[in-house]
Amino acid sequence: MNSGKPLNLSVEAFAALAQQRLRSEPPQLGDVIARPRGDHENQPQPIPVPDEKRAIPAAVLIGIVPRPEGPTVLLIQRAAALRNHSAQVAFPGGRVDAVDGSPVVTALRETEEEIGLARQHIRTLGFLDAYLTGTGYRIVPVVALVEPPFSLTINHNEVDEAFETPLSFLLDPANHKREGREWKGHFRTYYAMPFGDRYIWGATAGMIRNLYERLSD
Repeated sequence: MNSGKPLNLSVEAFAALAQQRLRSEPPQLGDVIARPRGDHENQPQPIPVPDEKRAIPAAVLIGIVPRPEGPTVLLIQRAAALRNHSAQVAFPGGRVDAVDGSPVVTALRETEEEIGLARQHIRTLGFLDAYLTGTGYRIVPVVALVEPPFSLTINHNEVDEAFETPLSFLLDPANHKREGREWKGHFRTYYAMPFGDRYIWGATAGMIRNLYERLSD
């Protein structure tokens, strides 16, 4: 378990804090102010930091949904038939296309393609630091409000299901577990945030942890 104060925020409080403490512009390659976060951090044995310039650029949407019972975070369960990262819990998003022009465009386009969420429901609040994965991606997390009512159309070639998890659960460090497994001959650790029958882990949990750290700083 991880010590720290849980953040139980209303949507209004979250939006105000996010606009105050998140990056107002997407992180650039080689940013000397904010180092990239990622799977290389907090390992039992130090591992090299991946080369940002050689990583595949990607963006994801961390969508906060106002609900009467409290804000939630929009997540997806990737399709079980996918070759890579099958059946994993993730944020909507994907690779940057050359014509996108910004991580926001990428996150909105991929979200619309994967789950049919129309972009007029999405209001960007800010950005987290880039996240480098062990599988060779450089992900820019776009934090935004997703205003209901909205409808979803799931692209089952990519996604099995979309669901929401309470923001208060994800921003409680008592739920941020450190777990580990063997990967490519090395023991690697990662964050995991099991919620019911959902196993939120890896890069997705790592970005949630980074969001918590930035907001509680």
